[in-house]
Amino acid sequence: MQFSGANRRKLRLAGDQKNACYPHSLQFYLEPPSENISLIEFENLAIDRLKLLKTVENLGVRYVKGTEQYQSKLESEIRKLKFSFRENLEDEYEPRRKDHISHFILRLAYCQSEDLRRWFIQQEMDLLRFRFTILPKDKIQNFLKDSHLQFEAISDEEKNHREQEIIASSVSLSGAQLELESVYKIPFADALDLFRGRRVYLEDGFAYVPLKDIVAIILNEFRAKLSKALAFDRGYSYNIRHSFGKEGKRTDYTPYSCMKIILTNPPGQGDYHGCPFRHSDPELLKQKLHSYKISPQRTSQILDLVKGTHYQVACQKYFEMIHNVDDCGFSLNHPNQFFDESQRILNGGKDIKKESVLPETQAKPGVQKTKDTSCALSSLNSSLEADMEGLEDYFSQ
Repeated sequence: MQFSGANRRKLRLAGDQKNACYPHSLQFYLEPPSENISLIEFENLAIDRLKLLKTVENLGVRYVKGTEQYQSKLESEIRKLKFSFRENLEDEYEPRRKDHISHFILRLAYCQSEDLRRWFIQQEMDLLRFRFTILPKDKIQNFLKDSHLQFEAISDEEKNHREQEIIASSVSLSGAQLELESVYKIPFADALDLFRGRRVYLEDGFAYVPLKDIVAIILNEFRAKLSKALAFDRGYSYNIRHSFGKEGKRTDYTPYSCMKIILTNPPGQGDYHGCPFRHSDPELLKQKLHSYKISPQRTSQILDLVKGTHYQVACQKYFEMIHNVDDCGFSLNHPNQFFDESQRILNGGKDIKKESVLPETQAKPGVQKTKDTSCALSSLNSSLEADMEGLEDYFSQ
């Protein structure tokens, strides 16, 4: 999953493309999302998904699952939260996208302990059961295929040939009901629960399962896949927390120095690390400097240093230009140092020779603009931190 602080660019897809992304109102969540979303949307999706699962839990306690009252109440709540639930509704791309991304966000939150995982799996299973029961019969086979489930509906001729055996193995199924019911041919190993309860007909290593019983098998498959996935998510979450000193020996690892960034692990397509002076295309770097209001003459100075492989010197020259100093008086060796020294200059804590001195009542335009930007970024960061703390509190309830 990739996230960015910028506003997410709205996807404009034609009907066929939308259907290709999310062809059904329910899914097994086999592929994680790969688009960029804002932190605000990340938080909102997580909270809405948590509200949905809490609703599923509460309704499961108050009503009998599968009853008309339970189905009606759950459908109403899903509609309020704008998640997908019905296959035949138009313009379902956004609700299905929301369902997809929010599921994976909550995976990260609920993979931390066995109790959290158990709760998350149970609510997701109940949600899948509800969606499957309202899935049109003509859509079921496509859903099974897209979910990589090798379940095939047999023909009417095959069903009639085995009618007596199928009815005998399913007590609640009569001959009249079987005529209207689809029957699926499923590998024996996938129907062990039904076999254990002697509720399925077996022949040549295959189980012949009526539609009303197939939901149990689908839920078992879903639970197995989700349990396994919660275990590539727990490890992923642990590695992130370990890097920030929250797990293991709780060491807060120092970020790479400029030299290590320049000499090792160059970024590939889609990566966001690296040194802008070492790893950027010269023309792209030129455009970036221009967008940052660096004059053409000064841009040429930086590009000359880059061509001569003096990347750290080029970075230091850029630092001096944006802070309006002739000589910063130190050597830049670490990205954190760039930030720290910039803050000291902006806060007036370092005595540095300025290019020119303006009266105290008139701040230099470049410095004042940078101060305003710093204040705005500080305010934004404080707001985001407060929002994320609130989300953590919500998860811990």
